[in-house]
Amino acid sequence: MKPERTILIVIGFLLAVNSIAQARIKLVALPERADTTIRLDNPAATLIEEERVLTLQKGINKVDFSWKAVNIDVDSIRLRVLDHPEKVTLLNVSYPPGEAALVWEINSDSDFAESVRISYLLDNIDRLITYKAIADKDESQLDLKSFLVLRNFSGEDFDLANVLLDYGQAFRQGIKHEETKRMLFLEAGKVPVTKVWTWDAVAMKGKWDPEELNNKNVGIPVSYRIKNDSAGGLGDFALWGGKARIFQQDGHDSTIFLGEDTTPMVPVGEKTELYIGDSRDIVVTQKKMKDEKINITRNDAHRIVLFDTDEIITARIENFKDSPTILTMTQHIPGQWEMKKCNLEYEKKDAGTLEFEIRLPARTEKGPAVEKLNMHYNRINVRP
Repeated sequence: MKPERTILIVIGFLLAVNSIAQARIKLVALPERADTTIRLDNPAATLIEEERVLTLQKGINKVDFSWKAVNIDVDSIRLRVLDHPEKVTLLNVSYPPGEAALVWEINSDSDFAESVRISYLLDNIDRLITYKAIADKDESQLDLKSFLVLRNFSGEDFDLANVLLDYGQAFRQGIKHEETKRMLFLEAGKVPVTKVWTWDAVAMKGKWDPEELNNKNVGIPVSYRIKNDSAGGLGDFALWGGKARIFQQDGHDSTIFLGEDTTPMVPVGEKTELYIGDSRDIVVTQKKMKDEKINITRNDAHRIVLFDTDEIITARIENFKDSPTILTMTQHIPGQWEMKKCNLEYEKKDAGTLEFEIRLPARTEKGPAVEKLNMHYNRINVRP
């Protein structure tokens, strides 16, 4: 047994001398871990699975599982018999008072060198997911790499273990207490990318009209959009959320750092956007042309208690770039509402959020390409 180990197993064989004799315990050498798996599927907890070979004698055997200097969720500890599940039975488990330990009582039909799997949740092993994306000079595709950063502050040393996320390749690594390791586990080349500009009516509130800002052109967030699907060389599994650093090839065998963003988990078939900065090549001028109360209800004191609204919003979108552009515009309508007329198609992201994907051609010699949004709607059952 290695002196630095913090998780111990002691096997005692309860041997009946005769029908009225007292039981006695025989201690044997601690069996080494035959194999260990560190599962990182759940961000909130780390599951450890270790396989050991227990030398069981026919009859009742007692196995003591104890630990020190580590934090194990006692309720999560499980033992599973692998070789002879029909002949080796876990009878019960007891917990010695005041100890970080438990005792399994196992009945064996014969003498066996029995493989068992012991699993438990261990605190203070965590993981981070990071991404590195390098776009080509034309910004039409990128090479994507994802890294697993494993940090062990559990108090336990793992000389060799299978490290598993719920996707990507498995790693066979050792990791000591207070050690951090970074491992490449996903690599996808030539992932199609779409450069998108994003304008949100709430986030840009107060910046709708450049004339009211002394004709200052407000920067609009720009992102690379990628889709987690097979067409992009992805799509086999959901992508975990994590920090992404984005670069671009400069055409001279070097790269330019564009920015850093954090992406949420991306399910298969869904999209994510990586922010790379602000642009002033797109100008959005939005105005509320009408906001009137209609269908007014008053109380006995003639005070307004309920009403609808009649609202019209217009937006002018100008593209000053020499290339086509996609602007994702988000509008928000609180409460109950009914669209009376809208000249552009939209997708309802939730009850009060509308998303427009507006494709703008490149500018011409005559000036910027222009698209207009006209949105006429009623808000219903509004209270003062």
